[in-house]
Amino acid sequence: MELWFTERHTPNVKFSIKVDRQLYSGNSEFQRIDIFESKEFGRFLTLDGYMMLTEKDEFIYHEMITHVPMAVHPDPKNILVIGAGDGGVIRELTRYNSVESIDLVEIDELVVEVSKKYLPTTACRMNDERVHIYYEDGVKFIRRCEDKYDIIIVDSTDPFGPGEGLFTKEFYGSCFKALKEDGIMVNQHESPFYDEDAAAMQRSHKRIVDSFPISRVYQAHIPTYPSGHWLFGFASKKYHPVRDHNGMKWSMLGLQTRYYNPHLHDGAFALPNYVEEMLRDVE
Repeated sequence: MELWFTERHTPNVKFSIKVDRQLYSGNSEFQRIDIFESKEFGRFLTLDGYMMLTEKDEFIYHEMITHVPMAVHPDPKNILVIGAGDGGVIRELTRYNSVESIDLVEIDELVVEVSKKYLPTTACRMNDERVHIYYEDGVKFIRRCEDKYDIIIVDSTDPFGPGEGLFTKEFYGSCFKALKEDGIMVNQHESPFYDEDAAAMQRSHKRIVDSFPISRVYQAHIPTYPSGHWLFGFASKKYHPVRDHNGMKWSMLGLQTRYYNPHLHDGAFALPNYVEEMLRDVE
């Protein structure tokens, strides 16, 4: 008997991975959490039946959501991460010796515990002394913050369920207030390819544009996400993601990456025409 994990991307499209075995299944007060093991993608995490990460391609997502803002801001010391209970963003951030403090706000403690046990490749740096974990709603947490962070990384789930509040205009306004005068916010921005995902992407982009003076979108290829074409949002009070990107300075740090590099950083902001049109429609 064959076991397959299947996720519905649209009413007419499904994505499937052959599974060797299920390592974990449980319910928190917020969502169902599953860990599977497969030959092609290694271990992978799903929440409420939606793919969050696989061991084979998680590096693409985590490198692109982390190193892009880190290579633009000249001296990021205090970082806020919302979501990201799997630990991948934390792993990338803790590679920077200059970072002094990382606040991780994750609503679901069970996601962190399960990731530590079953996904050691991503959750390997959660015990770094610079990391402070708060198990609470990111929307409520950030309302209490003002002029505090150099970078905010919003590593949310899709815009429904526990992650729904992280896509509102109120939330982006709170992020703006929580950032220092030259702060940067980066968020996962959904896919532009399928209609429902594209509509969510446009709503999110419009709200960010209304909140920040500088707002750009960049892309990456992530095979296990819907369509494989994924977007990230870059919003800033001061810095432009390409003009203020110092690739040489970042290269001098000597960080070894598998996807991100300074040339790709600049190129990721060159978007296909159909995506540019979608963004212009709501700007």
